[in-house]
Amino acid sequence: MKSGLVTIKDIARELNISPSTVSRALKDHPDISVDTKRAVNDLAKKLNYQPNAVALSLKQRRSNTIGVIIPEIVHYFFSSVISGIEDVAYDAGFNVIICQSNEKYEREVANTKTLLANRVDGILVSISKETKKFDHIYNIKENGVPLVFYDRTVPECNADQVIIDDLDAAYRATKHLIDSGRKNIVHFSGPQNLLIGQQRKEGYLMALKEANIEIDKSLIIEADSFEKARLEIINILEEKKTFDGIFAVNDLTAIGAMQTMQKRGIKIPDDIAIVGFSDGRMSGITNPTLTSVDQHGYEMGTVATEMLLKRILSETKEHPFETKVLNANLIVRDSSVI
Repeated sequence: MKSGLVTIKDIARELNISPSTVSRALKDHPDISVDTKRAVNDLAKKLNYQPNAVALSLKQRRSNTIGVIIPEIVHYFFSSVISGIEDVAYDAGFNVIICQSNEKYEREVANTKTLLANRVDGILVSISKETKKFDHIYNIKENGVPLVFYDRTVPECNADQVIIDDLDAAYRATKHLIDSGRKNIVHFSGPQNLLIGQQRKEGYLMALKEANIEIDKSLIIEADSFEKARLEIINILEEKKTFDGIFAVNDLTAIGAMQTMQKRGIKIPDDIAIVGFSDGRMSGITNPTLTSVDQHGYEMGTVATEMLLKRILSETKEHPFETKVLNANLIVRDSSVI
């Protein structure tokens, strides 16, 4: 027998029967004898026959595959989202194709083209930090492919979405620092083209205004990575700015700031209190442990996938778009409490 993937025709040739008989035997068709079914299935198992997924998808007009575009797989929050997505998809009999944009616009555009070319039944998207144009997102909708945003959305694009209340979560994180006696609070913010970056900054500002704390714009700094936080903390210290708290847009930024200050003899939280965002695994093992907002990544993945499958399997494609807002909890640890 030829090398490579075994086909129905190969099995038919080996057993000297027609390919249609093999196909019906594999589907347990009642017109096929028990002996023929047994012979076909035994040989298929022996030869490790796998159905042609592409051919099946063309016939059924469904690939039973969903696509996922994720900004960074290494980020704990997004890896948690993937776990939730895969668990729900697997239970529903769907495969998952995962594409990483690596926070690059061009990669994200290429990802959408790849998923559409693979005829996925639906796509889950969290947009990259660089994405400011959305033609590729609208192209998904124009192709009639169901779309669900998770975490990072495109507000002007009508689609289902799963988010947390970033504004409220940031407000509560900042208020916690204020309630702990901090009045000069640095905010390491995310990119302001992303709605989550805007809302986390707005929540920070809302908490300061409520407490009648004068807003110092020099303490609002766009830094959303470990390395950027290290560099910005060095700049702040060299400029001798007065600050006693930090609210960071994510945990890695908070940890970058924390470690840099500790190397310079600054005590956490005695001198500076710190709160992060996402509550990844590292937040529980830093020294001191990091206070952080739990984004519930796994739950976000499961809810987003359930929404997508509902749209894929629905007889009616026109039901209203939904926005599901998950609760985010502030997990208080040692980095913000003396």
